[in-house]
Amino acid sequence: MHEENNLTVIIPPEHAGLRLDKSLATLFPQFSRAKIQAWIQLNQVSVDGEPQAGRYHVRGGEEVFLTPVLEDQNTQHRGQDIPLDIIFEDEHILVINKPAGLVVHPGAGNPQGTLLNALLHRYPEQSQLPRAGIVHRLDKDTSGIMLAAKSLQGHAGLTLLLQSREVDRRYHAIIRGQLISGGTIDTPIGRHAYHRTKMAVNQRGKPACTHYKIVEKFKCHSWVEAKLETGRTHQIRVHFSSVNHPLVGDQLYAPRVSRVAKVPQQLNEMLCNFPRQALHACRLALRHPVCGQELSWVVDMPEDMQVLLQNLRAHTPL
Repeated sequence: MHEENNLTVIIPPEHAGLRLDKSLATLFPQFSRAKIQAWIQLNQVSVDGEPQAGRYHVRGGEEVFLTPVLEDQNTQHRGQDIPLDIIFEDEHILVINKPAGLVVHPGAGNPQGTLLNALLHRYPEQSQLPRAGIVHRLDKDTSGIMLAAKSLQGHAGLTLLLQSREVDRRYHAIIRGQLISGGTIDTPIGRHAYHRTKMAVNQRGKPACTHYKIVEKFKCHSWVEAKLETGRTHQIRVHFSSVNHPLVGDQLYAPRVSRVAKVPQQLNEMLCNFPRQALHACRLALRHPVCGQELSWVVDMPEDMQVLLQNLRAHTPL
């Protein structure tokens, strides 16, 4: 890894009184507190130029310099030659156009063939980054723009930007039913009470907020643009399903597919057999985590969603 992976941070005033290791574990959530404690013991952490013990209580305003001792964090995964559509990269960050059907991270049922495996093949040095540089996810069947880090400095910066909600993420979705106007769905999301693979609106869940506007209306469907204020698992899918406007093709949150009386048979068949949730991450904007430059990217919807829109426009115009 590069020298740029040395990390510098100013302790915020609200951390006054915290132990150094606890403060740094909050500021660098990609590292465990135990790992930070080990680096402190190895004198890999300095406070205003001086080494300190983990039990040192910060005042706020100190400059902390951290030199992580890096190791291969992805030994259980191997690189695989999987094509990647890279739309931007520099020495610190990557922006990827993920196709529908590509799993982001290995897990139960998907031990390989994932975005992480593709990153390890193309950038072997990213084996030293948490999750090979992946800082957020898209569902397997959601297409569109994703971020990843290429350096530890980029990883730390992207993580903080996502935590502080400074990344502007927009999605295009085709939903059932006709909306009157744009709006906001502001309801907490947590694990479903009975179906553990699902999320649900749950008053004991975490805050979740989705803003949306209408792009185009059809007789029985709507094309919307959603903006995430938070980034909960399945957030857009859960929120629109909770207001009786589930996404076309969403077999998890709208499994009982029914034909619509006002829709021609051929279009009904296309809607009922759409093979994935009609959701695409279309735009992403942020301030570069290292150089501070304002950046944004837009990626067109893939062909399957464009064909669906063309058919809705041709057969069920408003």
